[in-house]
Amino acid sequence: MRYKRLWIGLGTVIGLSFAVLGYYGREIYRQAPPIPARVVTEQGVTLFTGQDIRDGQNVWQSLGGHQLGSIWGHGAYVAPDWSADWLHRECIWLLDHWSEREHGRFYEALTSPQQAGLQALLRETIRTNTYDATRDEIIVSSDRAAAIDALGRYYAAIFGDAENFPLELVRFADGGMTPPQLRNAYAIPKLTVRDPERQRLLNAFLFWAAWACGTERPRDDDSVHPTRAVSLAPPVTYTNNWPAEPLIDNRPSGPVVVWSVISFVVLLAGIGALAWYYAMLKNREEEPSDLPASDPLLGLKPTPSMQATLKYFWVVTLLIVIQVGLGAITAHYGVEGEGFYGIPLADWLPYSVTRTWHTQLAIFWIATAWLATGLFIAPAVSGFEPKYQRAGVNFLFVCLLIIVGGTLFGTWFATRQRMSLEMNYWFGHQGYEYVDLGRFWQLFLLVGLFLWLGLMGRALAPAFRKKEENKHLLALFVVASAAIALFYGAGIMWGRQTNLAVAEYWRWWVVHLWVEGFFEVFATVVIAFLFTRMGLLRASTATAAVLFSSTIFLTGGIIGTFHHLYFTGTPTAILALGATFSALEVVPLVLIGFEAYENLTLSRARPWVRAYKWPIYFFIGVAFWNLVGAGLFGFLINPPIALYYMQGLNTTAVHGHTALFGVYGLLGMGLLLFCLKGLATHNVWRTGVLSFSFWAINIGLALMVLLSLLPVGLAQTWASVEYGLWYARSAEFLQDDTLHVLRWLRVIGDTVFALGIFGFVWFVAGLKTGWSFSDRREELGQGGEELDDAVSAASS
Repeated sequence: MRYKRLWIGLGTVIGLSFAVLGYYGREIYRQAPPIPARVVTEQGVTLFTGQDIRDGQNVWQSLGGHQLGSIWGHGAYVAPDWSADWLHRECIWLLDHWSEREHGRFYEALTSPQQAGLQALLRETIRTNTYDATRDEIIVSSDRAAAIDALGRYYAAIFGDAENFPLELVRFADGGMTPPQLRNAYAIPKLTVRDPERQRLLNAFLFWAAWACGTERPRDDDSVHPTRAVSLAPPVTYTNNWPAEPLIDNRPSGPVVVWSVISFVVLLAGIGALAWYYAMLKNREEEPSDLPASDPLLGLKPTPSMQATLKYFWVVTLLIVIQVGLGAITAHYGVEGEGFYGIPLADWLPYSVTRTWHTQLAIFWIATAWLATGLFIAPAVSGFEPKYQRAGVNFLFVCLLIIVGGTLFGTWFATRQRMSLEMNYWFGHQGYEYVDLGRFWQLFLLVGLFLWLGLMGRALAPAFRKKEENKHLLALFVVASAAIALFYGAGIMWGRQTNLAVAEYWRWWVVHLWVEGFFEVFATVVIAFLFTRMGLLRASTATAAVLFSSTIFLTGGIIGTFHHLYFTGTPTAILALGATFSALEVVPLVLIGFEAYENLTLSRARPWVRAYKWPIYFFIGVAFWNLVGAGLFGFLINPPIALYYMQGLNTTAVHGHTALFGVYGLLGMGLLLFCLKGLATHNVWRTGVLSFSFWAINIGLALMVLLSLLPVGLAQTWASVEYGLWYARSAEFLQDDTLHVLRWLRVIGDTVFALGIFGFVWFVAGLKTGWSFSDRREELGQGGEELDDAVSAASS
């Protein structure tokens, strides 16, 4: 089979996609919301400097950043979205201030015509862009300056230790609650910000983030506007009119609606084209080859470096337990914001820390499982053990332990507010979800990934000199491995005080391209290698399938990165590209059921394949959650019109849990099981516990979503559409009795899920103690001797 066209297709897709990603990345730099030299009143009084705003962003990061509420919709879900909350409370403060001054009573007591007049003034005040580029200043009215001062005192009471709000601010408090009540509702400990100067800086950053949400972008001089037409949608703000805020006419713009419709059409067209191609391909399938009568891997003798990967899998198992436990604590903070069943846990491990550790450990253990799989597979593929390979594997293991330990301590210590902002950047908490670790630990991890790439390369190199090897599949394995090391480097492209819009651009290179993109390609190649080595797939068929699927996935996946950036201070072109190409990401997932069926068929192909039943079942689970979590729940929030109302709500958590754990987590666990089986192929497993674990994990994950996260997210969506995002994220709404019950219902799914995880850990531990083995042993049979001879000859 010839692969030239497939390679050309893959290379063209990658080259053109990154050209688009780079060009519009330049536009993000150019059109990001400006950070002025000063924010001044009309009388020339300086309220904040640009350095205040940048330092305030660093203060926000040191508190946990995205792990303590959200900005522009990205982050955690218990505390408010601070940009939406500031914008709304600034609006109601101004309306009441003007109402009392002009009519002697509060805004809500006015007649409709009187309210309409003040709302028109509010829209003019908030939406008008008063940034003076020549003087590099944002100019605000004296009324707005007074509102900024009031809000600064309001947030100081929440982030400090106040028992009550100043009397004039009581009516503006979320749900009419006191500061202690709001701290409990938001899961914010007392004295989260200890230094009044840091609080002032934080206020400066929150004002700027909200200012970008309410301020219109400068109009394009070349744009055409009808002379006698009334626009149905206002000009867009820096965040494309996000969040929904009726008081200032923040509602979906024309591009949000139009590109949403186009994304639906693209999705349907893509599904039709892929279904047609798949039907055509099925008619050209090769005749299946004879499957081995016995397990070819029975003859595999693990090399020293392959055996050295065992400790990686023990650590992965331990990290899974810790990560799930932290998830339970983090979820509980949604109903008891300052403790855990009466224990004042927030004094030592506040919500911002447990959520940081929960998300960061997920990345660590999943990535470690995949990296260890690569180190295990490489010598098995080439049949060669390079000199000092085991020492390199052991050294990398120690480095990873130091990185994980340093990251956990640094992100915790940062929230103690005892580091300088510079020290926090290097060793503490960067505040960006999934890349929270300090810059030093980022660089250390990047070096570690290149060390891993070197170990992979030297182990795989001899395979290219063997005539019988399928070099195309091997080459794709090397390309995917190199991409894992290279694309994590995007995480060092932002600096300590980079504009948030630009930092978000690079953050999603790591989260979307590194985690969701090239790791998935790498995993696909690894699974293809496993199945070909077992004789279950032809090498030629597997190579063509992997090249084609990688091309299809990356066609939408690379430019589809932009769908995370619709409302993060980016120009409208980002919205158009993200909506169109991210719809294509869903297309290959529609036919994922065929992959699940084929994996299930493979598990029953020969009696000896039953030994690999449960690792293969984990891959079937991956296919299921790829369709449901990444596909259905992903597209639920993917079109711009949907994400406009849903960004920052629990609907995002639905997608996050089912895609991150359901797809990448189960994949990591399946690869772990395959490698553990490869390390002791003759031992027969007792799989009763593993069977329970598999079903409990998947059923628990489904219950977690269907009983709690999804209903809460849909209720929030209704509130966002009806009243605005500020309300959907407010304590006033989320502390409602019905929402409280829905959050408690999560315990059912969480408990089933946790039992499944502990069953998995029990089984893996039993591989060490012996209780997971039966008394039988599988003997070497047909097909095994050949592999044993090949490995022995190559090793010698």
